[in-house]
Amino acid sequence: MSFDYDLFVIGGGSGGVRAARLAAAEAGARVGLAEEYRMGGTCVIRGCVPKKLMVYASGYPRVFEEARAYGWQAQAGEFDWTVFRARLDDELTRLEGVYRGNLERAGVEIFDSRAVLADPHTVRLANGIEKTARHILIATGGRPFVPEFPGCDLAITSNDVFLFESLPKRILIVGGGYIACEFACILNGLGVEVTQFYRGAQILRGFDEEARGHIAGAMCAQGVDLRVGCNVQRIDRVEDGLWVKATDGRDAVFDAVLFATGRRPNTDGMGLEEAGVRLKQNGAVEVDAWSQSSVPSVYAVGDVTDRVALTPVAIREGAAFVETVFKANPTRADHELVPGAVFTQPEYGAVGMTEEEARSHGPIEVYSTAFRPMQSGFAGQPDRVMMKLIVETGSRKVLGCHIVADHAAEMIQLAAVAIKMGATKEDFDRTVAVHPTMAEELVTLKAPVRTG
Repeated sequence: MSFDYDLFVIGGGSGGVRAARLAAAEAGARVGLAEEYRMGGTCVIRGCVPKKLMVYASGYPRVFEEARAYGWQAQAGEFDWTVFRARLDDELTRLEGVYRGNLERAGVEIFDSRAVLADPHTVRLANGIEKTARHILIATGGRPFVPEFPGCDLAITSNDVFLFESLPKRILIVGGGYIACEFACILNGLGVEVTQFYRGAQILRGFDEEARGHIAGAMCAQGVDLRVGCNVQRIDRVEDGLWVKATDGRDAVFDAVLFATGRRPNTDGMGLEEAGVRLKQNGAVEVDAWSQSSVPSVYAVGDVTDRVALTPVAIREGAAFVETVFKANPTRADHELVPGAVFTQPEYGAVGMTEEEARSHGPIEVYSTAFRPMQSGFAGQPDRVMMKLIVETGSRKVLGCHIVADHAAEMIQLAAVAIKMGATKEDFDRTVAVHPTMAEELVTLKAPVRTG
């Protein structure tokens, strides 16, 4: 049977773009790709990249404050959102151009259109034109959602934050995951009055308990009004903003209400089930270790599969797909010991098991410390850094590393290399410390604080 393409990719995010580019440039495949919004996907356009730039912007008031303690006559002045927003838009446009240019140079044919599955080998574009392909890759990512309740249509999501015409003076952020906590810290740093509701007992569910408590305390100390065990009951528009009734009986008026209560795989209305593709209960595409769906010609990578929802993982999955399907080199993406970071203030970097997970696997030793870092300590700031190693008692392997500190993401990337290689606690101990640094604590932790 003759096809228009060897591969058609639906979705122009990091995973889909990597797969399309490698298949075309390295395997000589005829490739088409459809993206309905902007090339680059969530990470580049409305996630990791603009968020990290906002993290940088929100940190400058503290830099000026510390600078004065070091003898500099420095004043922060007022933050101009319009200036930052214009620069942000320019940068995202530049990055989108890079993604598009890389695809074009590889020979990928781009369709700026929504695309759905018409059958296991056919994609239908928004104008009704159909394209056939030997293989179809679903890489449509995820999307934020707002639960149903009275006034839910008045809430915004993380997608809308980057599109503010002006910053709100008062914002309510609903949720306790990393997106909610990151935006709470960002907007607080930019001078917005931030209240955060989370229905659970502690923020950052699924992360290490000790680290969660440390971050919650730091956020509160910096001015975030964090209320756990609390949720929104209803929202009404009033003359001076949005009136919110909380489940704890309190009410208040805000200029904006941001819901960051999770993301869902972006598969609605794509014709996947009609074509025989099995979906999980949450709408994710069900795939095997090689990213193949229940329909042999249809594959999926990235957040739409609900495996490990991180951009670098989606990129690895896209590359493994090309190795498997177009290079006759069956390759599984490695989802073990994936490091990650939460860009709260301070940052949280983690790799491997939490203390709670490790305890369920057998006897462990926990090495942990908290201390005032030199830079902020000199400036009289109350900040405290937390560093933690979780060690398997028998093998002495380091099962997990957790860091809460400025630049934790940079540190955890390097620690992850050692842990991925199977480093033991004694390997860490044998490594000479770099002094004076925060990271030296990772190789000077001598006695366990807990065993079990």
